[in-house]
Amino acid sequence: MDDLEKYIELRKKRSRAFAKGFETGYDQFKIGVMLRAAREEAGFTQDDIAKRLSTKKSAISRIENHAEDIRLSTLEKFAEAIGKRLSLKIA
Repeated sequence: MDDLEKYIELRKKRSRAFAKGFETGYDQFKIGVMLRAAREEAGFTQDDIAKRLSTKKSAISRIENHAEDIRLSTLEKFAEAIGKRLSLKIA
């Protein structure tokens, strides 16, 4: 475990609010990372996806970098634009 991981674990133990906020933020971060990885794997640029969705590149960047408030319909359109389908799972 590196220093950052140790710090995070210590903060989680000290503060429930930090622990809850960290997990929520991390999950949202992962969504953006998955979207970007899927887009790149499909061989598309942000510009390509923006054109397919009739929006601006900055909107695609926001989706990938700030996925905390993304709508399900937007996720579905993004997936379709890269030739994929959206699959949800409740765990």
